[in-house]
This record gives sequence, C-alpha cells and structure tokens, in this order.
Amino acid sequence: MDGKLIQWECINPKYQVKKKNYRNSGMVILTLCKIIKMHSFLDYIMGGCQIQFTVAIDFTASNGDPRNSCSLHYIHPYQPNEYLKALIAVGEICQDYDSDKMFPAFGFGAQIPPDFKVSHDFAVNFDEDNPECAGIQGVVEAYQNCLPKIQLYGPTNIAPIIQKVANSASEEMHTKEAMEYFILLILTDGVITDMADTREAIVHASHLPMSVIIVGIGSADFSDMQMLDGDDGILRSPKGEPVLRDIVQFVPFRNFKHASPAALAKSVLAEVPNQVVDYYNGKGIKPKCMSDYESSRAFSP
Repeated sequence: MDGKLIQWECINPKYQVKKKNYRNSGMVILTLCKIIKMHSFLDYIMGGCQIQFTVAIDFTASNGDPRNSCSLHYIHPYQPNEYLKALIAVGEICQDYDSDKMFPAFGFGAQIPPDFKVSHDFAVNFDEDNPECAGIQGVVEAYQNCLPKIQLYGPTNIAPIIQKVANSASEEMHTKEAMEYFILLILTDGVITDMADTREAIVHASHLPMSVIIVGIGSADFSDMQMLDGDDGILRSPKGEPVLRDIVQFVPFRNFKHASPAALAKSVLAEVPNQVVDYYNGKGIKPKCMSDYESSRAFSP
C-alpha cells in the first residue's frame, strides 16, 4: 500500500441536504489490509491429503441376540441385517474418499475370545497388530466372521474408540502437513453410557485432524447423538471447555432406508469437506504440491 493510509469520508445524504456546513460524519481509515487465501477441500485432496476412515461397530447386548430375528445383528443366511445394510450403504460412499481403501475396523461392548473380557476397542478381524480390512467388503467379511465368536455385552462406551483414533490423528498433527485426515465412522444402536468421557474425547479430538460420523441403527432414542452433533448448540466437555470446531455428524439410518444413495451420501458427508478445510486453514497449513495443481488448473474457468 506504498506506506499511504487509505481513507474515505462517511457522508450522510440527509445531513448534506439539511446542514449548510456539513462536511462529513467522520473518516474511515484503513490502516492494514491482509489477503488470506482460503484453500478448498479439493485443493487439499489434490495436494495429496489422504482421508483415513476407521469403522467402529456397536456389539452391545441392547442390539439383541444375533440368533434372534428381531436383533439388529441377526445372522441371516441370505439377507443383510440392519448393521450390514448401514455399513454397506454408508461405507461405499466413504470408500470413494479413502485412497488406499484399507479400513481399520473395531468393535466395542462385547466379550471377546479367548478370555471373554469386555473390550471397547477390539479389532473385528481379531488381529490387533493389523486391524485393517481391504475395502468395505473386507469389513463386511470380518464382521460376519467375528459375530458368532463374540458375546454381545456392554456398556455402550464410545470414548475409548474415539481416543484410539485421536492417538493416530495426534501423531499426524505433529507433521504440520496436510497429509492425513482421520474420520471415525461409528455404527451404534443408541444410548451412550459414557457420555461425560465421550464429550471430553470429542472436545480433545476437535483440536486434531479428525471428524466423527455416527450412524444410528434401529429405532432407539437418539437424543444423546443429536447433542454430540453440536448443530443445536456448542458441545462442551464436562469441565465446560467448548469444542474448537464441530466435528460430529449424526445420521439416523432409519431416515434413509428407502432414500436414494445420493440423499444418504449428502447427509453422511455433508460436513466433512468444511471440517477438513476448517482444521487446516485454522492451523495455517497449506495444501502440498499446490504449484503443480495450480498450473494444471490455470486454463480452466
């Protein structure tokens, strides 16, 4: 700005007419102007940012005995149960965003072999060193293999799985580059038991490159989930600390059972691009390889 102050007069036309000696109602002086480029979601993806999806499945007893046809986990020889319907519908949408198509899949709220202790973050394929499944089909197969081997139990604690993914996101945060953004997809039938810990975990995760999508299965009361979503007000930890940014999206699957995949996709992923952009822009982290991307885009409108 060449060291000059830019200024202009505030003129009130009514006063100009009424008052003889009226010059102005004051001056506006611009002392500093900064132009900050807000990068888009596509800028980050084109710059090599990887979206990493983790799937978490609710294996608590409130879902019903898998051998009973009323159960949301019913083992049916020919038809997918409610969890599988949601996993396939939502997972196939998310799959397009995940570049390596490898999904770590965890279960919570079940007693697991060999000693049948309750776990809230066990690998669905029972391989704790490598919980990744190849594509959504791999998650489906791991789920189907796992179901007969475990005992549905409780309580419905989701803070441990949020913390598990937050640990990975925390490691990524230290690289100071937009390389990996983590999305936790939780499939659950309803009421959360560890609400205080969950709120704490979400407030902590809101500072990390991470988002949480909760898909409600069945017809339970999901009012807790609406609160976590934060669209109706700012979510706070039990100590009163507010989330840094809204990172939770809640989708009741029953509302989309007969809807088009596009309607479900819109609801599931509606907030993800902005959440990714908000995180990186808030940290002042630019997309990588922008020069290559810009030059390839220079001739398009």
